[in-house]
Amino acid sequence: MASDVIVVGAGVTGLTSAIVLAERGRAVEVWTRSPSSRTTSALAGGLWWPYRIEPLEAVGRWALRSLAVMAGLAGRPAETGVRMVDGTHAGAVPQALGAWAAGVAGLRAAGPGELPRGYERGVRARVPLLDMATHLAYLQRRLAAAGGTVTVRPLSTLAQAAEAARTVVNCSGLGARDLVPDPAVHPVRGQLVVVEDPGIDEWFTVVADGRADTLYVLPQPYGVVLGGTAREHEWDRTPSPCTAQAIIGRCSRVFPRLGQARVLAHRVGLRPARSRVRLEAERLPGGARVVHNYGHGGAGITVSWGCALDVADLAEG
Repeated sequence: MASDVIVVGAGVTGLTSAIVLAERGRAVEVWTRSPSSRTTSALAGGLWWPYRIEPLEAVGRWALRSLAVMAGLAGRPAETGVRMVDGTHAGAVPQALGAWAAGVAGLRAAGPGELPRGYERGVRARVPLLDMATHLAYLQRRLAAAGGTVTVRPLSTLAQAAEAARTVVNCSGLGARDLVPDPAVHPVRGQLVVVEDPGIDEWFTVVADGRADTLYVLPQPYGVVLGGTAREHEWDRTPSPCTAQAIIGRCSRVFPRLGQARVLAHRVGLRPARSRVRLEAERLPGGARVVHNYGHGGAGITVSWGCALDVADLAEG
């Protein structure tokens, strides 16, 4: 066989899994339904933060391992798309975030004068913020440097990949609903608006508590990403003008300058949600080993490298 491993999916989860395997000496091919630039990862706001993902204990470990990798990549932001950026998560206190918070250097309760009007508590932290177009391009270059390849090749079953390699890594995201098949995977629709930057230099998010409408402001090199929504089981990828206006309204109440900023783009992505991440190995009927790595909801970027390291261990096991 030409390849030891076929990775299914070329979003951030698939590419990081492929990189770790290739850099450990495996011959890796990525098969994908769509180019990386057209995956859900490409539409993400790009903030490192555990969000809408279970199980919490494993998520904390995956997230902190990813944080360590991304902090290293942040030394070359023009190349990797990763920057370390200060910001505020309003409506929370450190002890309510989970055990992972103790592993984030400098994370602390917001002090007097550090919160916008209307918020009585919050958390301050310096964490990775990724420009996803640049980051996905970096991941593809890094995979190629390790000898891996990416091919646009849609699949209808995992068995098709197993015909080409004895190990298959399933990072198909929402596609796992049909590919596995796993009906527990479902979309959480996220809409966002990109506006011209009026001088925002920190990220800002608000505790969502499972709500369908969220609030986040993420300064990127190409503009400011405003969000958002988190609507379960909605498949429509068409941006709603009414929703966009509501997003701008929520964000401009915190940062009034955003209300007058020129709109650059509207985006909709479908987060691949599941009650808990599926990261485990099993055997296909023909004997091939498949390692599942999907169901990351709104935190695929946050846990990408941590999950990829576990995937490589399982693939080698």
